[in-house]
Amino acid sequence: MTQVEDCIFCKIANREIGSEIVDERETAIAFRDVNPKAPVHILVIPKKHIPQIKDLGPDTCEIMGDIFSLINDIAISEGISQTGYRVICNIGEEAGQEVDHLHFHLMGGRFMMWPPG
Repeated sequence: MTQVEDCIFCKIANREIGSEIVDERETAIAFRDVNPKAPVHILVIPKKHIPQIKDLGPDTCEIMGDIFSLINDIAISEGISQTGYRVICNIGEEAGQEVDHLHFHLMGGRFMMWPPG
């Protein structure tokens, strides 16, 4: 796996920093957000350092499959698959991306308002 030395998500994926791991696949890992905005708020990331969606290519299809497989399985295990949930990916500073490592927020367990902000 490619890691960027000062990337907190790379460190979580490599278990250099503790986090509440929910589930994982060979190329992706999911953990609880430390500052949750919903009763269920889980981050799903590639283990390989990929900064943003624009950095995806044909060689990342397996990674994206693992990410969305994790999202589906976690929604079921967290009990939100039937009631509804939101999957969010912020891309760039103006969208609210705080960590320059591709990640998806899986949020549920309450009614979500629209627009979000």
